Amino acid sequence: TSSLSAKNCLAIFMINQLLASRRSLFLGLVLLTFTVTSCLGLAKGSEPNVTLIGSGATFPAPLYQRWFSEYNKQKPAIQVAYQSVGSGAGIEQFTQGTVDFGASDVAMKDDEIKKVKQGVVLLPMTAGTIVIGYNVPDQKTGLKLSRKALGDIFLGKLQKWNDPAIAKVNPDAKLPDLPIIVVHRSEGSGTTAVFTKLLSKISPEWKEKVGDGKAVDWPTGVGGRGNEGVAALVQQIAGAIGYIEYGYAKPTKIPVANLENKSGQYVEPNTESALKALATAKLPDNLRVFITDPEGEGVYPLVTYTWIMAQKQYEDKVKAKTLKEVMTWSLTEGQKLSEEMGYVPLPQQTVEKVKAALAKIQA
Repeated sequence: TSSLSAKNCLAIFMINQLLASRRSLFLGLVLLTFTVTSCLGLAKGSEPNVTLIGSGATFPAPLYQRWFSEYNKQKPAIQVAYQSVGSGAGIEQFTQGTVDFGASDVAMKDDEIKKVKQGVVLLPMTAGTIVIGYNVPDQKTGLKLSRKALGDIFLGKLQKWNDPAIAKVNPDAKLPDLPIIVVHRSEGSGTTAVFTKLLSKISPEWKEKVGDGKAVDWPTGVGGRGNEGVAALVQQIAGAIGYIEYGYAKPTKIPVANLENKSGQYVEPNTESALKALATAKLPDNLRVFITDPEGEGVYPLVTYTWIMAQKQYEDKVKAKTLKEVMTWSLTEGQKLSEEMGYVPLPQQTVEKVKAALAKIQA
């Protein structure tokens, strides 16, 4: 609630109980917490809180939550709650209007946008690398995976870590006779959509048998919920391999593979190789772009923007104004936090395009 009067507190309290039972316990409790806080503030004669609620992609969740926490420290009256539920759920909740903004690693398609009567503004807020994390004894850094090996692992065709297809490009590695356990996402995921697009590019067999999308029928492996779930399983299972956003691998020190890019180079995922990938694709006016299997010197092949989805027209003027202020801060001061958390700071030309899109949000 962005504006509360004392006479409305009881009514909003009752609405929150309905929300908690009919939608999501998380969202209902968050709204209830902010309602009570706002009402107590009114009792003391202070200004009520402005609250924004968002949900969606797990990929940028650590960074978003850090942004919103830092912003709240500077402006305690503004609180932003973000629930990491996956891109698919984020798009669904945003479309249904149960949150103020959504988030997805895959920009909404035209047919999805048409379902939102208030209109949609797509805001690429950060970028990141999807890394291939693994758990192989005594192999902490620098393991190389060829394009063919990567596709065959996730098809279930390569089943041991000492398979010649892996050993050939890692001649100095002592690879064990250990089963390869694929770990993938168990729910609809933008990270999955980006990763399976690459697999479809590098493996004709994958493209024919599995294809790409936020959810696919995996030929092998076990599922984990969210990037955090995949990261946890990779850590726990000897011989595991999975795709995760680098922001989840970095703090947990999960080893990550150097991937063969389209130019035949084995490239380490880092800020430099990610920025080179971003530079291969011009961001169009609608701010939707896929950077699938980019080609070039030192380019890492798995890099993506990730989007916040806002309404073009908000009924609440205060919420519209607040959302624009929070996102503007995130595009400027917030970008300074990106690299330390494993994300890629947006190029300045991208920042300017996103600011122009923000200006389209009205009330």
